[in-house]
Amino acid sequence: MKNTFILFCFLFLNISFSQKKQDFILKSPDGKIEVKISVNDKISWSISHEKDLILAPSEMSLSLDENQILGKNPVVLNSKKETVNNSFETPLYKKKSVQNHYNQLTLNFKNDFSIEYRVFDDGAAYRFVTKKKKDITVKSEEVVLNFDKDYNTLMPYVRDLRNPKDPYISSFEAHYENKKISEFAKDTLAFLPFLIDYKNHKKAVFLEANLEDYPGLFLTNNKDKSGFESRFSKYPLKETNGGFNNINRLITERADYLIKTKGTRTFPWRAIVISENDAALANNDMVQKLSEASKIKDISWIKPGKVAWDWWNDWNIYNIDFKAGINTQTYKYYIDFASKNKVEYVVLDEGWSLEEDIMKHNPNVDLEALIAYGKERNVGIILWSSWMALTKNTDGILKNYANLGIKGFKVDFLDRDDAKMVNSVYDIAQKAANYKLVLDFHGMYKPTGIQRTYPNILNFEGVKGLENNKWTPNDDVPLYDTTIPFIRMMAGPMDYTPGAMRNATKSEFKPSHSTPMSQGTRCHQLALYTIFEAPLQMMADSPTAFMKEQESTDFIAKVPTVFDETVALDGEVGKYVSIARRKGNTWYLGAITNWDSRDITIDFSFLEKGKKFQAEVFSDGLNADKAATDYKKEIITVDSTTKLKYRLASGGGLAMIIK
Repeated sequence: MKNTFILFCFLFLNISFSQKKQDFILKSPDGKIEVKISVNDKISWSISHEKDLILAPSEMSLSLDENQILGKNPVVLNSKKETVNNSFETPLYKKKSVQNHYNQLTLNFKNDFSIEYRVFDDGAAYRFVTKKKKDITVKSEEVVLNFDKDYNTLMPYVRDLRNPKDPYISSFEAHYENKKISEFAKDTLAFLPFLIDYKNHKKAVFLEANLEDYPGLFLTNNKDKSGFESRFSKYPLKETNGGFNNINRLITERADYLIKTKGTRTFPWRAIVISENDAALANNDMVQKLSEASKIKDISWIKPGKVAWDWWNDWNIYNIDFKAGINTQTYKYYIDFASKNKVEYVVLDEGWSLEEDIMKHNPNVDLEALIAYGKERNVGIILWSSWMALTKNTDGILKNYANLGIKGFKVDFLDRDDAKMVNSVYDIAQKAANYKLVLDFHGMYKPTGIQRTYPNILNFEGVKGLENNKWTPNDDVPLYDTTIPFIRMMAGPMDYTPGAMRNATKSEFKPSHSTPMSQGTRCHQLALYTIFEAPLQMMADSPTAFMKEQESTDFIAKVPTVFDETVALDGEVGKYVSIARRKGNTWYLGAITNWDSRDITIDFSFLEKGKKFQAEVFSDGLNADKAATDYKKEIITVDSTTKLKYRLASGGGLAMIIK
């Protein structure tokens, strides 16, 4: 009886201790952001920016096998605070280095796990860390985002019909729907990043970073519609061919867990970026700051640049003496165009090989001859492949084509971010690095920091890019173009593929397969080469179209794809944006608007004081409201005191090179 009483007292004390509320406060270096972590029967965090509540108390937990829930009745063993203030080099990015200044709180819990919280001047993040000796099975993760009011959101929803029974098959391409939290679209999921508008000039964007050996995060409404809760794709057990041309791998059976993984590891960061100024969202480094450093020691062979692309323009070259198409002569023409305009690469998109077996070539394409022809002209060749075809023998395929002289692969139709797919992306990246091959992941989930860890991955799609203009007549593209710099681009580079030389007003636009056009003006397209981040940037139109518009082509060819410095000048989500980027001693400036024409002022105070600069300016022509190809080119002199007003036409833009 005595032993029973002692045991009862011990259990009571243990339960009481685990349920005793403990609060921890962590502030940003500048003191504006405060994170409050509460540990009771569950763990939650809330975030305030000055006097404004950004995130109401929101729970977090990690459920493992054997009914272990890390975060249920937690016991804090100890805590540790530290401040980090350093910087790291980012040679293939929008700036050459990133400042990394944050305060961190680590809570170590009973049951061999910790949670790390970081607070920066521009946001906050947390992640789980486990320290278990044996492998673990992650059954689920609870990520909750609660809010004190029914704010507006800009949310991208899963809209994919290839497998309606599996909402986790997605191309991750969607316009942002402006809905209140309570109006979350029914019977679907949303993916990251997304934005909350607090209607007081403050906005927050929600991201994840360092996604490795783990599935990507989706969201749905919580029960009382005051916020969101997580959903994750379970681990695939069985797959079958399906989707476009039968080259997707669709899931027919999933496990009851997310991943079987190492017991000692870190998990992805759950991050929130907070801004009082929309423009600041267009120049944010949160994903870079939360990602693992490069695993490639020597990156000198990684060559960013622009790419002459065949597929968007349907191999539509003319005024020539041969039949254009997927053949050697056509690709030599693309190589000649690239060489003449100092374009670094040509991509051979679908059709150069069998789709299901890329070791078997189209007999009309002499690949070895094209590689040699490109090498003579300083133009590298990049090959397209579906993910399914490449992963039949990843190492063998990459080795074979690297030995032939190929410079990289455009990998398409991944269309999932379950843990198996995420691990495959890391595997392809490492094997490509072994053979010094660059990668462009098309048909891909949003980047989550692997671009820093494996900088040979130069581009990611996960964006509703220019290709959609070939078949979607009702998309509001200028609205989307002026939204993604503040949301999607925060995650990383975008394989949006700009460069249309046939430009249309809102009333004149129509889809076309072989002579596609863009919505908005010529200057809108030119500006995208500065605004949209893409170390491997496509030139989507055909050589014939570009050569007809040589003045515009010359401008595009001069814009770099990576930079030393970025300044977000001005902008408002969904309305307009203006960004300046520096490479060496030259600045590049782009500004675009939605379908509303507007006056914008360019403040040149970002220029070095006391020096005069010459600016090559492309601005919307006086008649661009009717003829979207109309533009004005001029050479002007500016300095750091200059302020100039420009009229952007409906769907218009402004582009400059400043020396």
